[in-house]
Amino acid sequence: MHRPTRKSDTMPDFSDAVDAGNTLDNAHSSSSFDEILPAHSAAIYREFQAGRVIVRDVWDSNRSELRANPLYNLLYNHLAHFRTFYEHLGSELVFNETGAFFFLKESSDDESEEHDENAFRVQVVLLLIGRYFARSGRDLDYLGRPDAGLNDQDLAALESDEEYQDILRAARFEKGLPEALDYLDKRNLLFRAGAGRCFLSSAGRYFLQELVREYEQGQS
Repeated sequence: MHRPTRKSDTMPDFSDAVDAGNTLDNAHSSSSFDEILPAHSAAIYREFQAGRVIVRDVWDSNRSELRANPLYNLLYNHLAHFRTFYEHLGSELVFNETGAFFFLKESSDDESEEHDENAFRVQVVLLLIGRYFARSGRDLDYLGRPDAGLNDQDLAALESDEEYQDILRAARFEKGLPEALDYLDKRNLLFRAGAGRCFLSSAGRYFLQELVREYEQGQS
């Protein structure tokens, strides 16, 4: 029969190690959350819940210029924190450096019919805009410039084209171009620079460029 050994005065047992680890984790978690105001974190959450991407620059209609997006800066400066936070909520925070935007990918995205349909509708509108713009002899990069983009004449031409309207109706945009543009606008893929002008955000331009690239690869 073995005598019970006395716990060492210098070496902690397993339970001590677990407690110490939890203390360190809690301290790190607390400091991480303490650096971010709840109102700011909630604002980011609302953007994602509304199906929006968070872009680096947003349009300021009062000043008629692009300005830095504080929500983007907050995500960028605390990326590790927010990635862990959304991971615990069952989502993946994705940072697209090329397009300078963040978006939230749900864990069930691959199996989500709603996600697939939303992506399809976005693609239809972007391809339609890109096709029209390229046919007019302009570089697609101008679609992302506030001083260029689509003007009132472009919008009128798009609305009067029966082929384009048929394409939009097939994508369930029953009200035509205005509804399609609103769809992009609500997701921060497009900005309105006035009553008769709009342009793509950095995210909208990135997605369009990816669609063009995929099309060109399919043709080669």
